[in-house]
Amino acid sequence: MTGSVIFDPLLPEWLIAGLAMLATTGLILALWRGLSGWAFRALAGLAILAALMGPAYQQEDRIPLSDIVLLVEDKSASQDLADRAAITAEAADALAARLEARENTEVRRITVPDAPENGGTLAMTALAQAMAEEPLGRIAGVIVLSDGRVHDADRTPDLPAPLHLLHSGRSDDWDRRLRIDNAPAFAILGEEVQMTLIITDDGAAPEGVTTVPLDISVDGAEPRRFDVPLGEEITLPVTLPHGGRNVLQFTTPTAPGELTDRNNTALVQINGVRDRLSVLLVSGQPHPGTRTWRNLLKSDSSVDLVHFTILRPPEKQDGVPVRELSLIAFPTRELFLEKIDDFDLIIFDRYRRRGILPTIYLENIRQYVENGGAVLFAAGPDFAGAESIYRGPFEAIVPARPTARVVEEGYLPRITNLGQRHPVTAGLEQAFGGDWGRWLRQIEVTQNSGDVVMSGVDERPLLLLDRVGEGRVALLASDHAWLWGRGFEGGGPQLELLRRLAHWMMKEPELEEEALWAEATGQQMRVIRRSLGDDVGPVTITTPSGDVVERDLEEVSPGRFETVYDGPDIGLYRLENDDQSAVIGLGPAAPVEFERTIASAEALQPVIDATDGGVRALEDGLPAIREVRAGRPAAGRGWIGITPRGAYETQSVSQMALLPPWLVLLLVSGLILAGWLREGRR
Repeated sequence: MTGSVIFDPLLPEWLIAGLAMLATTGLILALWRGLSGWAFRALAGLAILAALMGPAYQQEDRIPLSDIVLLVEDKSASQDLADRAAITAEAADALAARLEARENTEVRRITVPDAPENGGTLAMTALAQAMAEEPLGRIAGVIVLSDGRVHDADRTPDLPAPLHLLHSGRSDDWDRRLRIDNAPAFAILGEEVQMTLIITDDGAAPEGVTTVPLDISVDGAEPRRFDVPLGEEITLPVTLPHGGRNVLQFTTPTAPGELTDRNNTALVQINGVRDRLSVLLVSGQPHPGTRTWRNLLKSDSSVDLVHFTILRPPEKQDGVPVRELSLIAFPTRELFLEKIDDFDLIIFDRYRRRGILPTIYLENIRQYVENGGAVLFAAGPDFAGAESIYRGPFEAIVPARPTARVVEEGYLPRITNLGQRHPVTAGLEQAFGGDWGRWLRQIEVTQNSGDVVMSGVDERPLLLLDRVGEGRVALLASDHAWLWGRGFEGGGPQLELLRRLAHWMMKEPELEEEALWAEATGQQMRVIRRSLGDDVGPVTITTPSGDVVERDLEEVSPGRFETVYDGPDIGLYRLENDDQSAVIGLGPAAPVEFERTIASAEALQPVIDATDGGVRALEDGLPAIREVRAGRPAAGRGWIGITPRGAYETQSVSQMALLPPWLVLLLVSGLILAGWLREGRR
């Protein structure tokens, strides 16, 4: 039980003050006139003023509340290094036992795991959440058991008590780490990108080391080793070997005695893209399909298009030499002999042999295809005639032979069973619907090689794709694709079809018909296998630790097989299926938990100083625990302090008036009467 005097004025305080001034004025007047009863009247006034203040004696029935000590235990990945986890857990248990053994003290243990999405150690966030559930008036101290490498120090809550750090590091810890800066997500093929690399030693590192080995591997290939200076920033010029995802792995071998090798490797994944795609479009004669090709190719800002149409054949004789019909001679030799390898794709749109391009030029185009180039033939009636471009050097590379018949009737282009699996035509019916408009002409051809992905009249080949040597060839046996673009009978997926066709021929990685790749989300990967076959075997996954795992692939759509795998470790994974292989990096390129591994109070030092807390290494043993008053230093040699808060809970409150009305009336009446009698006796 505790008691105190409280006041509950019956009138506003300003009014009571006014009455006091009035009573004082009357007292002064009585003294001036020499009235003998002034003392009694003064006491009566004081009694009235005291009664108006409403004095009362208040008693509270209080129950003392225990002090709360918050024990924050760091269980992030960096705490698994060496023996940190064991000594931290042992220290947390011992501290909790000591604190709970103290009178009037409770312990709240807070566990801090790894934050998702490479967020690091969010110890202060966890502390703020725990404090939100406890009364601030009862928190007597905060003890953090960690390596001190917290990543949310800016979110530290306002602490009403000291914060102490007991770190798990050892005085002889040292670590070597590799860091990559300025790694781009995309890079242009054939152009160098500059990345910055630095290898440093932290902590009690061996002396006398000036250079360290560095292994560089691309897409899991055999690494190449270089010696690089230690502690110096070096610039690496990198040229990507191919389009699509390139996985670069930089590794410095583990040195004896270092704390961990988790930060000795950096994975950089860069997508290789082409700067400009060069396309040569050769039109035999103007027709609506020519504008379709031009619109498609010119709509892509990354495409450089060279287009010419042969309007005047040599047989047209009017007395004017052909070479004088143009202000500038057409550079056929330069295009088809000297600079043909500069083009990524050549399109012949209804072209027929008229003697403009000599046989030696066509032969050079055939060699260009076999050496890795791409040619697309958009066939019209000219392809079936005697002047067909098929006859001559191209006969060896065109996947179908014309029968000389041109079918002039309406038909619906259809995706073949094989086309349902081929990336050029897969999913077109589902994405754009199957109610397409008709085409009205088809060139009858007989398949020699390649894959038929679209068919026309009576399931005759309409679109054929083939690989010739290192290059690719496509034959579209109709010149009526432009009808879809005009919306004839509802139109169709003309632009998407032609876009995919052109990009497949230019060897874009996402349109390869036989491919294996993976898409990563955190520590989980989705393995994707695309194939023209009806079935594929299991995929073999080699983890960073060297373990080999097999997973069956399930067909999720025609030609597409998938499986999901949760990677146990951060690092480079190798995938193999049939003759396809791929690599992928799981986890962040540089896990934030292993950027700095040497224990340090640097991040928390401002908070520790502001709360008069302390820092102590667990290898020096557990500190003693003392009670200190608020505002006093709460740490010293071999001890840390907590601040008792003296919190309590009030169970009941009772009040008793010190001046009841009857007593005030009796007292005031007596004093006034005494003053009157005193003055009358005089």
